[in-house]
Amino acid sequence: MQIVDKSGEGLSRVFGVTVPAQDLAERLEARIAEITPRLNIKGFRPGKVPAAHVKRIYGKALMSEVLEQTFNETTQKVLEDNKLRPAGEPDLKPEGDLEQVIEGKADLSYEIAVDVMPEFEPVDPSTLSLVRPVHEPTDEEVDEAVKELAAQNRTFEPRTGKTVKAKDGDQVVIDFVGRIDGEAFEGGSAEDVPLVLGSNQFIPGFEEQLVGAKPDSEVTVKVTFPAEYQAAHLAGKEAEFEVKVKEVKAPVEAAVDDELAKRLGVDDLEALKKLIRENLQQQFQPFSRFKLKRALLDELDSKHDFPLPPKMVEAEFNAIWSQVLADKENGQLPEEDAAKSEEQLQTEYRKIAERRVRLGLVLAEIGRANNVQVTEQELAQAMRQEAMRYGAQAQQIFDLLRKNPNAQAQMRAPIFEDKVVDLIVEKAKVEDKPVSKEELLKEDDLPAGYGEI
Repeated sequence: MQIVDKSGEGLSRVFGVTVPAQDLAERLEARIAEITPRLNIKGFRPGKVPAAHVKRIYGKALMSEVLEQTFNETTQKVLEDNKLRPAGEPDLKPEGDLEQVIEGKADLSYEIAVDVMPEFEPVDPSTLSLVRPVHEPTDEEVDEAVKELAAQNRTFEPRTGKTVKAKDGDQVVIDFVGRIDGEAFEGGSAEDVPLVLGSNQFIPGFEEQLVGAKPDSEVTVKVTFPAEYQAAHLAGKEAEFEVKVKEVKAPVEAAVDDELAKRLGVDDLEALKKLIRENLQQQFQPFSRFKLKRALLDELDSKHDFPLPPKMVEAEFNAIWSQVLADKENGQLPEEDAAKSEEQLQTEYRKIAERRVRLGLVLAEIGRANNVQVTEQELAQAMRQEAMRYGAQAQQIFDLLRKNPNAQAQMRAPIFEDKVVDLIVEKAKVEDKPVSKEELLKEDDLPAGYGEI
């Protein structure tokens, strides 16, 4: 085998590889000898098939296997001999007539084009200074949350009087039968159903037509199922419901007191407020972490400047640009982007691609230096969480993920990233800065995706 270093500009390297036809022929003969004892060919006893006959029948297919193995082995040898860390899969470009090579009439010649990882020294995490915005729930916010909880736990009592009519917010108890083209349909009938008017539990237009209904009255409700309705056989269909209103009940707000707390399973109102405060704190934590992570990524981006693997940048840009084009086609581009030329957008999003690649390499290097690993248990938990999104198909999806290395690699990447971010935050100097809820929840004024990898 002959290896020639053809070019080495920047992070891109190109090598020429030549494997003599004689070497390929010897590999083919070895492969034939390996499979012959297992062959069962009509007219020959097992293990007694002549090698020439095997070559005549399976020669081309076996030579294709030999070539694939040779490509893999020689490519690996080029990388190892030159101590290269590839930044992605090498590109292989055969030269000459590959059919002649398969027939054993020509040497195998091909080029290996590979981008290599840049050499750089990542910043020491302990030298970083970061600010984490945090919000401590106020007493007013806690009281408001308690009031919302009381509203959610209100009760309903029958309306009384001579002219009782259902109002928006009332609860009606109904029986109904739904028909399409005069025929009752499956799932369209029920009895003693409690329905709060204005809750949007039923399809659009249904609840509004029951406003003003009296107890023991019958109402014909005419609606059209949404075009995207989950039951495909009903989607977009016009339907008519015969509804019997059996009761009309008015809402009775729950008092904010110890009794409310006890109904919710805690000792008293103070204990309930403490629990709500803790829940609010937990709700705010992801926003604090997100903004801290964005600040960290901005800091890492500003402290590193090194050449980037061209193919890695191009792949990232293509992924971003395809989404931009899809958003443009669907009329979903942000206003500021819609006003820009395609050239301007490509320039801006290429910078975003470069930033993402740079940050990915920095985090990978910091993770490697600190031996950050994603455990099999962490990966399995992520796969289970992903599978659970598919409901009844969860087990099937989980089994598919377990058998798909590419899918596992995609799921492993964000876990690794989060673990490296946590490691950096643990070592860095982090100052907590109290902010208002509005400031914490406010979106940063940056291009979409700019603050992420």
